[in-house]
Amino acid sequence: MERVKIKIKKNDIVKVISGASKGKEGKIIKVYRKNYRAIVEGANMVSKHTKPNAANPQGGILKQEAAIHISNLMLVDPKSGDTTRIGRRRDEETGKLVRYSKKSGEVIK
Repeated sequence: MERVKIKIKKNDIVKVISGASKGKEGKIIKVYRKNYRAIVEGANMVSKHTKPNAANPQGGILKQEAAIHISNLMLVDPKSGDTTRIGRRRDEETGKLVRYSKKSGEVIK
């Protein structure tokens, strides 16, 4: 299987563009690089049944985020607030590769 470059990182603000949580925006909590998935804060909520334990003595049903495939996520442009594609280019001062917004040309932190 061919490796695809994952262009989103932890703490990026993304918008869900398809699926049950379509339209929701949130911060990326964790990225699973191997299977191209990410957990987004407040999106793709699932009910998890838990037994009583030390952390949760009551047990019961917990709501938590589940992983979403990265093809269903799109980065939110830091300048305009719209969704944007991501490019990579060399920075003039440092010479390092930086991510930038294709819509505004702004460098993404």
